[in-house]
Amino acid sequence: MISVIISSVVPHMLASVSENIAATIGVPYELIGIDNGTGARGICEIYNHGTRQAKYDILCFVHEDVAFKTANWGQHVIDTFATEPDLGLLGIAGSTYKNAAPSGWHGIGFFTDHVNILQGYKHTNAELKHYCRNLHNDQFTEVVSIDGVWFCTPRKVAQQIQFDQNTFSGFHAYDVDFSLAVRQHYKVKVTYDVLLHHFSEGTYDDKWIFEILKLHNKWYKHLPAQSAPIDPDDQFTAESKTFFLFISQAVAAKVPMRLVYQALWHCTVYRKKWPKFFFKLSKHIYRSYRAAR
Repeated sequence: MISVIISSVVPHMLASVSENIAATIGVPYELIGIDNGTGARGICEIYNHGTRQAKYDILCFVHEDVAFKTANWGQHVIDTFATEPDLGLLGIAGSTYKNAAPSGWHGIGFFTDHVNILQGYKHTNAELKHYCRNLHNDQFTEVVSIDGVWFCTPRKVAQQIQFDQNTFSGFHAYDVDFSLAVRQHYKVKVTYDVLLHHFSEGTYDDKWIFEILKLHNKWYKHLPAQSAPIDPDDQFTAESKTFFLFISQAVAAKVPMRLVYQALWHCTVYRKKWPKFFFKLSKHIYRSYRAAR
């Protein structure tokens, strides 16, 4: 049995996804929809509240702007946790590499993402896309971080680790933070056997940048992290492209330059493996901020 927990902003979307879950989950469940229409509470606080309310042993956290396409997906979730006692977190989109460079659940420059999702777009005119990246045709892939659109975890894990509402008061970075926290004790995996349609893409606004900086300030001693081997050249490509992108995002968001330098200093792998690149980035930060004056 599953407790489905949703932070709701739009009542009609909650009603729609509730009907969809009832038609597709295929197992006994409860739905805990928590109204956050005013945005007064961050998603970590909402999810901790939902965890305390839940009565079943498996918790499913999902956005309200989705529609499940897989029948009986709840049984797949139950069977997965029953057969994998060391599994602490299951998602449908994740990455086998988490950059030292400030980023979300995956960086850029090298494909480490593993995903199966129908992605819609709300903020652009892009057409619906089916993203499916499963290189070895696996049923599961062990990852480092997962995307927050949908993930499941045993209730005991959520009670033990909890969402860090003291650090993350908004609606970003909670998924990567929870992934990294769970990974200290359990395995984190992506399944390809649950397909859903996500009606909107993520937004990478100024608030996102500042939350990501909080994330990296908390976890930098554990980054980069990987669950699969990565070629050194590919790693450098991923780190360099991701950090250069972060600099441009930080300048646009008017992040204080000292915080960007702090983020660079926290990337200890750069100083150890690529010292010339470290100094190149340091100069690029200064020049980028000077040009933006």
